[in-house]
Amino acid sequence: MIALLQRTNWARLTIDGQQRCEIGKGLVVFVGIEKDDDENKADRLLHRLRSYRVFADAEGKMNLSLLDIAGDILLVSQFTLAATTDKGLRPGFSSAMPPAQAEPLYDYMVRQASTHKITLATGVFGADMKVALENDGPVTFLLKV
Repeated sequence: MIALLQRTNWARLTIDGQQRCEIGKGLVVFVGIEKDDDENKADRLLHRLRSYRVFADAEGKMNLSLLDIAGDILLVSQFTLAATTDKGLRPGFSSAMPPAQAEPLYDYMVRQASTHKITLATGVFGADMKVALENDGPVTFLLKV
């Protein structure tokens, strides 16, 4: 499971020109689901997302987590993160979990994230989404579990 997380001041997601959701200070997390991913990996990723220390403390050090700042999270499925890009000029998707299997795992992540003490917004699995955000820093990390 791959997550590209961006520390943001705000973000909003639209589908077909209609705003679906918006968050304030927090993380935008794009999630790529690979063939060998399962609920255990999803749980580990969610734990890391909540606890990953990417927000500045009073001294400007990245010592605070999403939970520490009571931040928001925008969770967006992104098939292309599972691409193989090491050869050629076109990405391959043989390592990505097929949509019929990946969608229930994404839905599981959304349900699990909803039970924690964070404000959660989500995209729609498989939809053509537009994400606007203000990256704070910029601070961007790639997590793999």
